[in-house]
Amino acid sequence: MGLQRIEIDKTFPFPVDRLFHHLSQHENLSALFAPIRVRRVKTGIDDPNGVGSVRRMSLPLAPAFEETVTDFEPDQRIAYRITRGSPLRDHHGEMVFSEHGDGGSRLQYTIVFRGKLPLVGALVKPALENGIRRGLDKLKL
Repeated sequence: MGLQRIEIDKTFPFPVDRLFHHLSQHENLSALFAPIRVRRVKTGIDDPNGVGSVRRMSLPLAPAFEETVTDFEPDQRIAYRITRGSPLRDHHGEMVFSEHGDGGSRLQYTIVFRGKLPLVGALVKPALENGIRRGLDKLKL
């Protein structure tokens, strides 16, 4: 039940504030994590999608799970963890945003987790990573 790690480093032609705004909106993550449907079920403390906000993620024929935002620094960083209903444990995600090039942006996205049962983490990792990469490649703002 080893630790799984996904690291994605991608640049975009649009400004950091637009990228951050789009990816901080829970419902916009449905396109990124397709076919998972994402919706906010609890509003954050200082921002609707900020610290303390909770998103429910559901996949057809599978139980839903929830992620809670643990850190939210506008135009810089979003961190979250799974807090309910997942076959994963020790799950933490972090999106770090920065300027790149002439008006572009960079996203460094790291996810770490373990499976609750043997082989679960190793099976989830490639599907999750490939899905996120495809979603980011299709991102249009």
